[in-house]
Formats: sequence, C-alpha cells, structure tokens
Amino acid sequence: MSNIQITAILEQAVPIKSDIRNAFIDFSQMTASVVAIVTNVQRHGRPVIGYGFNSNGRYAPSGLLRERFMPRLLNAEPRALLDDEGTNLDPQRAWALMMTGEKPGGHGERSVAVGVLDMALWDAVAKIEEKPLYRVLAERFNGGKVDEEVWVYAAGGYYQPDKDLSALQDEMRGFLDIGYTTVKIKIGGATLDEDLRRIEAVIDVTGSGSNLAVDANGRFDQDTAIQYAKAMQPYGLHWYEEAGDPLDYALQAELANHYGPPMATGENLFSMQDARNLVRYAGMRPDRDILQFDPALSYGLVEYLRMIQTMEEHGWSRRQCVPHGGHQMALNIAAGLGLGGNESYPGVFQPFGGFADGIKVYDGRVRLPDSPGVGFEEKSNLITVMRSVAE
Repeated sequence: MSNIQITAILEQAVPIKSDIRNAFIDFSQMTASVVAIVTNVQRHGRPVIGYGFNSNGRYAPSGLLRERFMPRLLNAEPRALLDDEGTNLDPQRAWALMMTGEKPGGHGERSVAVGVLDMALWDAVAKIEEKPLYRVLAERFNGGKVDEEVWVYAAGGYYQPDKDLSALQDEMRGFLDIGYTTVKIKIGGATLDEDLRRIEAVIDVTGSGSNLAVDANGRFDQDTAIQYAKAMQPYGLHWYEEAGDPLDYALQAELANHYGPPMATGENLFSMQDARNLVRYAGMRPDRDILQFDPALSYGLVEYLRMIQTMEEHGWSRRQCVPHGGHQMALNIAAGLGLGGNESYPGVFQPFGGFADGIKVYDGRVRLPDSPGVGFEEKSNLITVMRSVAE
C-alpha cells in the first residue's frame, strides 16, 4: 500500500492542573498538548489514528506544533514520510522532515513539540502493523526480545496544603497496598530537618530506605546538595534524584565524591548531545546510577534511540535507563528496548499518568496489554480525551 498518507493533524491543549508542588514549581496551571495524526489507512473499518501527548512538567507546546512542526508533516510529499517498501509511515524520515530548518542546539521546548508528534507517529505505525508498540520496537531494535514484565515505581510524595506526615505515610502505604515495592517522594521544598522527618516517616512504612527514592527537582546549589547527601547517606535510599540544575554537570560530578549510594538524573535533558555530556562530564557511575531521559520530552523515540546508542558506547547498560514520565509510551519503550523500568504516577496527572485499565501491579512489576499501538484505547479516561481531539 504505497499511497499511505497523513490526511490531518489535530492538536489541543488540555489542562492537568493540580494543587501539588515539588521543590521548584506547582502544577496549578499545567497543561499538555494532545495530537491526533489521522491517516488514510483502514483497520477494522476505521481510519488509523496515531495519538500523542507531552509528559507532565512541560507546558503544552501548541504554538510550536501549529506554526512549525505540524505544517512540515502536512506539507511533505507523502512518499517522503514512508518506509522503503511504502507499506508504513517511517518515524525517522518524518523526524528529519520536522527538523528541517532547525539549527543545532537550543533544544528547549521544540523537543517537546517534536516528541508529541513522534509519539503519535509510532502509535500509528504499530496500529498499521496491528501489533503492540513494544513488540514493534523489540523486533526493530532489540533482537525481538520483549520484557514481558517491567519494573515500575510509584512517584508521589508531593508537597500539598495540610499534608502532614501521617497523610504522607497513608499515601505511601496505599502504593504498597496496590502492589508497588518502591516509592518516591519530593525533597527540597522544605527545610532539611523537615525533609529528613518526611524520609524517616516513609521508611517506617516501606521498612527499608532501599525502597524509597527522593527527588529534589534540580533545586539545590552545590553546598546544599552535598549537605543533603551527607544527611541522607545512612538511609541507603534507592536513589537521590536531580539534586542540582540539570545542566550543572560539575555539581553532579562533585556530588558523587560525597554520596556513595545510587543517584539519578536526566529527565530535563532533551537531546543526545546533552545526554552525552552528562555521561562524559557529570561523574555518573554506570555500575549504580540511573539515567532518566524522557522520550516524550526529548524529540521522541527517534532521538531516544540515539541516546541509548550513546549510553552504550560510553559503557552504560540499557538496564540503567528508567524513563521519566509515568505513561504508556515510556512503558512500551522500556518493555521493547529492555530498559531498567519505568516511572508511574498512580492517580496523578490524569488522564495522562498511569497505564491501561485493569493493569495490576504485582511485586513492583506490570505486564502490558496485547493491543495494537501504544495501547491508549485501553485507558478509558485518556482515549476519551484523545478521541475528542480527533473528532
């Protein structure tokens, strides 16, 4: 079928506002872009539509999508968007067309806009092949090997009005009760003493510091990052995440001299070049540390594959990659590429956070649905929003 075409691309900004906050921002005005890429391919009597959205923490890039990236796809010669056989869309070629006229560097928010469209393209590609995306990725990029189960952790522990230690413990206990074994909370939005009390309260619930990760969301200067490191080291935490500014590689490298347990960072680095600089200059340790690049924010899966290749060239295992985002796209990538796991947001950032309806967490692991594409159709509150955009 060499006459495959994209017939329309639709976008809408959707609010995901909440009263939660981390050490740097609150989410009272947070939005996300939802896109629908409509094709002329029919499956089961309906046109194939690929859906995409951006991860939380970055606002809807509506202007960039509508002014630059969507028109480049719509104005392209249809054959230029297809694979060699002409039987499916080619996300790599589509990516190259979207980036036509873009200078190197300055990744900023354009990486978010491209990532939204990239997600929708891969969703459409897998639907055209009538396979789950994770199986398509395994066949193309991982020797056909799929992780049938993926480790996930529950990210929560945000600062909220009137949320005391007892409420924090109840939240964490709720995560454990539904099958998670590892949880994460925010730090850096209170004093060190208060954050230590929060950490100890959660450890009382998890039973061990190894079942708790903490996230400073880039809040600390070097002295404060080290102060926290020295205070937290005895807890043996699962990891200490994003202590300082994501581009302050010197801070991260110095922090490694003061903190022996695992550290994690990378969710706010949006290009292969920034990821390469992280492993070159930030003192990250491939035997224990975690890389959290978010494929939905960093130009999509096409660029994420380049990140993976760079990591492996620098001696890192894919198993040390645990994407930020807590959504189905990252979960498919983790299963299909053999990553170390995936973030999860139980009940937060809806309808985008979380996985397919009915997916249970057992001993900190989940299985993916066997449905074509990313699996958005298996998450009722999300597909309702997506179809409203498409219609």
